[in-house]
Amino acid sequence: KRTHSGKRPYACDEASCKYRTTTVGNLKAHKHMHSGERPYACDEPDCKYSAARPCDLKMHKRTHSGERPYACDEPDCEYRAIQTATSWCTRARTCDGLRPSPVEKC
Repeated sequence: KRTHSGKRPYACDEASCKYRTTTVGNLKAHKHMHSGERPYACDEPDCKYSAARPCDLKMHKRTHSGERPYACDEPDCEYRAIQTATSWCTRARTCDGLRPSPVEKC
């Protein structure tokens, strides 16, 4: 409900930071940016990656597993991405010819 109401009752208490959010969890993750804390570590052998947010660790783990759950919507395009829509929408626009691309068209 807060998303649509515009209310953001949770504010960062860091000096000069104006970040406000709708959830305590988002605020907690935001505070890791100020502290530099990265409590979510990759458990793959010899991988030193750690993240401030669990969702970033989940996405990172896809680099090890090869999982690419997000597919381009364009017909005959086999491009898949590890991130949500924002990463593959760019590719979809490229496939549609609406955006120049350094990669070969589908």
